[in-house]
Amino acid sequence: MNLSEVNWDLNAAGGWPTPIKIAAGCIVSLLVVIADVYYVSIPQLDELEVLEKEEESLKTSFENKQKKAINLPDYRAQLEQIESSLGDMLKQMPTKAEVANLLVDISQTGLASGLEFKLFQPSGEVRKEFYSELPINIQVVGKYEELGLFVSGLASLPRIVTVHNVNIAPLGKGEKENKDNKGAMAMSAVIKTYNEGEQEGAVKEKPKRRGGK
Repeated sequence: MNLSEVNWDLNAAGGWPTPIKIAAGCIVSLLVVIADVYYVSIPQLDELEVLEKEEESLKTSFENKQKKAINLPDYRAQLEQIESSLGDMLKQMPTKAEVANLLVDISQTGLASGLEFKLFQPSGEVRKEFYSELPINIQVVGKYEELGLFVSGLASLPRIVTVHNVNIAPLGKGEKENKDNKGAMAMSAVIKTYNEGEQEGAVKEKPKRRGGK
């Protein structure tokens, strides 16, 4: 078969020799398959991969939500416990009207422990997110066991009182030592108590009734 004698016009393809028709059919079929893979199958495979990743993500999210749903009663119980503890703590915070009495209680606790106050200086109120800190700078002199008794007494007060920046050292050279304070030590610290500022504000902002009643 001489290929140069074949009429390659596509309109005359019906007259091509059988081997050429078969070869042409195979080429056309191969081109169709390639086009189908490139334009149809590959995009579908990419889409399938994306959907598989999304499915995995949804499964993970579902499992996490299912675990939370199973533990929901425990979370609610913990929340109630936290709210109850917070309520108890707020009740232990002195109101502004009670701060003066609390300062007296702190001072009396120190004196009852046998300490001598060198400094008792309340500082300005420090506002926090939902409460206020009321720091008090103190300097006291007493024996080690008296200092421990004082700190223990602060912890047993009905209102929340915490002790910070504690520094205990022997009496300085300028301090007089006698038989009454022999072996005494000097302690400086910051005592903090707290009040719930928003509650105070809520009372002040209570709306009035009509008619001024």
